Amino acid sequence: MDPFDRSGSPRHEGEAADSRCPWARFSSWFECVCVVTFDLELGQAIELVYPQDVKLTEKEKTSICYLSFPDSYSGCLGDTQFSFRLRQSVGRRAPRGREDVYNRDAPVTLQTEASHFFGYVYFRQVKDASVKRGYFQKSLVLVSRLPYTHLFHSLLQIVAPEFFEKLEPCLEAVCNEIDQWPLPIPGLTLNLPVMGVVLQVRIPSKTDKPGGSPVRAAAREDVLPAPTVLPTIHELDLFRCFQSVLVHLQMLWELMLLGEPLVVMASSPTVSSETVLALVSSISPLKFCCDFRPYFTIHDSEFREYTTRTQAPPNVLLGVTNPFFIKTFQNWPHVVRLGETKMAGDLPKQVKVKKLSKLKTLDTKPGIYTGYKTFLHKDKILIKRLLKGIQRKRPSEVQSAILRRHLLELTQSFIIPLERYMASLMPLQRSVTPWKTPPQIRPFSQDEFMATLDHTGPQLTSVLKGDWMGLYRKFFRSPNFDGWYRHRHREMTQKLESLHLEVICDADLTAWTRERSEVEVVDLVLKLREKLIKARRQQLQLRFGVLDQLDAFIVSVIGSLPRDLQAVLHTHTHTHTNTH
Repeated sequence: MDPFDRSGSPRHEGEAADSRCPWARFSSWFECVCVVTFDLELGQAIELVYPQDVKLTEKEKTSICYLSFPDSYSGCLGDTQFSFRLRQSVGRRAPRGREDVYNRDAPVTLQTEASHFFGYVYFRQVKDASVKRGYFQKSLVLVSRLPYTHLFHSLLQIVAPEFFEKLEPCLEAVCNEIDQWPLPIPGLTLNLPVMGVVLQVRIPSKTDKPGGSPVRAAAREDVLPAPTVLPTIHELDLFRCFQSVLVHLQMLWELMLLGEPLVVMASSPTVSSETVLALVSSISPLKFCCDFRPYFTIHDSEFREYTTRTQAPPNVLLGVTNPFFIKTFQNWPHVVRLGETKMAGDLPKQVKVKKLSKLKTLDTKPGIYTGYKTFLHKDKILIKRLLKGIQRKRPSEVQSAILRRHLLELTQSFIIPLERYMASLMPLQRSVTPWKTPPQIRPFSQDEFMATLDHTGPQLTSVLKGDWMGLYRKFFRSPNFDGWYRHRHREMTQKLESLHLEVICDADLTAWTRERSEVEVVDLVLKLREKLIKARRQQLQLRFGVLDQLDAFIVSVIGSLPRDLQAVLHTHTHTHTNTH
């Protein structure tokens, strides 16, 4: 039996019955909820998975167990929240249909992932004389494909304390409430009731202006109790995450842009996971296309793959807490060692850049261990502004907004010339005609692009000086360029397909068929049908009524053909539909 086959499960049946299926709405938000406990004989063990029909492989269960507890070096007493990301087992079929629609409309940085799960953890460790080890240790874990860090940790803050008191009945009630939530549709403001609280959130859309205004409460008088408005579903407190590395922000941004191998060593999984996620978000709205693990342990299934010394370190961003990793990652080019944030007067003490050769002992001091030389100069005005904000007791959320705006403008200054050049590779709209295959998108030429920078380069929108050309050349060799280019090329190809279908729809197809032989007409019907199947599968954005008009044309043409040809076309339709 295929362990991934959910065809018999009510959670993954056809879209038509989707909203009526048990757990259909729950599964649009979460894969499952896990409870991980410490067993004296087994160590970390999954105590409960909800809904019960969810099938996790043994490898996924083992990974979730180890990633849901801080390692013993962290010494986390009380309640601890953090995040992790794990690779799904090979062969698992990601749900399609609804997720395709969500990804079509969501910003690229918030799209669901087909090959990874996110885990959001609320871990409790308190003294308990009734337990043999003397401690109560348990984690409540939300497993999801959605990167909604702020929303899901806010949800855990409401649910977890109650769960640790009342256990399974509480969890079942919460999951049933989540199964009543509306679907996460980009662009909509939603009210999400849970345990007597209503969380109001807006799901970002790819049509939003980057860096737009935060969410404000919607004027609704029929929602009781009054909703708790979350200004964001995914953004972190960037200032808190970066406060000890503010003077090196330019370097960290470049390392993320280039997808360089980097390890963040922190004292707790909270700090490691928040720092990794903050680094990933620093190049938004550009998608970080390398692998990243907010919390990584020696028990991780990719541990050997990522720590081998027989080849160059992979393009991965790792967050770790075990001091053992200092020895393991000595051959990595960039290591950020974070300690407890110390104050130098009114200001957080800034870590220093140090040589990699200094990264040797287990008591290695905080610092950024790298030989990297930045392409661009530091923005000293930004650093002064942020440090002055600390002295003036400016709220952390305001400092974070300043930081986020700076990083956004920096990324946009870098990416806009690429977007402008990419758009110039698109064929002219007038070259798309109904009776010919759409023209090809011109190939990307790095030299041609570099020649445009004198007149349309980032110096037009950024005050930062430095070697922008060198930064672009290195970016072209990174996974982030490859991911960006593939995504834009796919979008442009789909745009061409949409234009072609609209041009065909506007043509006088009936007159064309009168002047053609039956063989040519049948060939047109087959090709047109293939394009319509592809358009529906890819959820192409088309003018209203185009697909219906072309469907009607195909039906009328088939009806006018001799019966033997009609039979052939119907047989072809049946075979073709089954293969898709």
